[in-house]
Amino acid sequence: MSLHLEIVTPERKVFSDEVDNVYLPGADGEMGILAMHAALVTAMEAGELRYSKAGQVTELAVGHGFAEVTQEKVTILTDVAFEEDQIDESAVEEAMKRAEEALEDIDPAEAEEVVAQQKVIASAMAQLALKKKRRG
Repeated sequence: MSLHLEIVTPERKVFSDEVDNVYLPGADGEMGILAMHAALVTAMEAGELRYSKAGQVTELAVGHGFAEVTQEKVTILTDVAFEEDQIDESAVEEAMKRAEEALEDIDPAEAEEVVAQQKVIASAMAQLALKKKRRG
């Protein structure tokens, strides 16, 4: 039994197809989803999203977002989603460095800016973790 997975970022629809299962980085930890899962909406943290189709596992680095789960469908709304070959490691490291430097200069009272920079860092770390996982 399969379920439909749809992954959407602000720029584009990243993926839309039938899959066997989905594992996503939920706000409370990794969550596994199979067909006929109980309906829910959950926040997602930056991390690794995996799905399998016909025995082949695909891994993506995703940013923060939300997942909506029904018995037949999983919809992922996230700020970024990249497969390993789409990640430019040096560009990600540079973005993370800029965010870390910006975080040092932000007044802690500017909570929204602090959170925004922390999300950039978390997303960069997720992308780098996927690249390093594939190498080693």
